[in-house]
Amino acid sequence: MTEAVSTQRKKIHPHKFTLWVAIGSIIMMFAGLTSAYIVKGSMAGFETVTMPTLFYYSTAVMLISSLTMQWALKSFKERGMQQYRRLLTVTMVLGFGFITMQIIGFSQLWDAGSKLKGPTGAAQFLYVIFGLHAVHVLGGVVALIIMFIKAFSARIRNYNSIPVEVMSTYWHFVDLLWVYLFVFFLFKL
Repeated sequence: MTEAVSTQRKKIHPHKFTLWVAIGSIIMMFAGLTSAYIVKGSMAGFETVTMPTLFYYSTAVMLISSLTMQWALKSFKERGMQQYRRLLTVTMVLGFGFITMQIIGFSQLWDAGSKLKGPTGAAQFLYVIFGLHAVHVLGGVVALIIMFIKAFSARIRNYNSIPVEVMSTYWHFVDLLWVYLFVFFLFKL
C-alpha cells in the first residue's frame, strides 16, 4: 500500500503535464522564428529598426507581474485569500498594461515607417514574434480573469492549488519568454 501511495505522489498532475507540453511547443515555435531572423538578418540589404522605448517599460511590467503572481500563489497556499485576490488583481492589471504598452509600441514602430512590406526588413519579425507573444500573454490574462471570477465568487470555495500553480508556471514562462525575446532583439537590431 505504501508503494502505491509513493508512486501516486511522483506522478505529475495531468494539467501540469499538458502545460509543459504546451510550453515545449511554444519554445520550439519561438526558437524557429528567432532562428529565421538570424538567417534572414545575415542577408544583404536587411533593414533593422529601432526598438521603441516603451518596450523597456513593458519588460519591467512583466517582471513585476511575475513577482505578484508568485506572491499570489504563496498567499493562496497559505490560505490568505484576501491577499491572494489582491495580488491576482494586480497581476491581471499588469498583464493588461503589458498588452497596452505593446500595442502603443507597435503603433510607434508603424508611425516610424516600420511597415509589414518588403522582404528585407526586421519589422516583419518584430510584428510577428512580439505579436505572438502578446497573444500568449492575452491568453494568460483570460485565464487570470477566470481565476479572478472564481476567487471573488461566493459559491466557489475550492482550495485546490493546482490551477493556481499551473497559472503561475505559465505566467512565469511568458515572462521569461518576453525577456528572452527582448534581449534577443536588443542585441540583434
